[in-house]
Amino acid sequence: MLTVVDCYTRECLAIDMGQSLEGEDVVDSLNRITAQRGLPKTIKTVNGSEFISKAMDKWAYEHGVELDFSRPGKPTDNARVESFNGRLRQECLNAHWFLSLDDAKAKISAWRIDYNEARPHSALDWQTPAEFARRCSLQAASATSEEPEVPTSERY
Repeated sequence: MLTVVDCYTRECLAIDMGQSLEGEDVVDSLNRITAQRGLPKTIKTVNGSEFISKAMDKWAYEHGVELDFSRPGKPTDNARVESFNGRLRQECLNAHWFLSLDDAKAKISAWRIDYNEARPHSALDWQTPAEFARRCSLQAASATSEEPEVPTSERY
């Protein structure tokens, strides 16, 4: 299972699952996410084979994204994602029987939507992750001006 969490907004951007995931699967997920959200500067990740793959390294190099690998045996290097994964396991994976891969995808997807859109987080001033992300993008859009900060006639 591959989980992608925005550590700032705490949104779960993707939960992908399959019999076994490879670097190409991670790249496909990242391409879907970055098409909607843009490229991150850094991706914090564990040292799993799908993340240290040539496909992932190539993708990061081509897109100018830094890969920040956690130290082996140090889950605290990526504490927010570890916390999220614990919550996913406790509230969803341990709470359901999965009859097939499609059944698992449907139940986990429903949990992800509920997590993002219906559950406020104290660290986000009691907003849901989706609501917090929308407000952040609106603030960023309103802060961006069409005019240069310093008019060209006044540069020199």
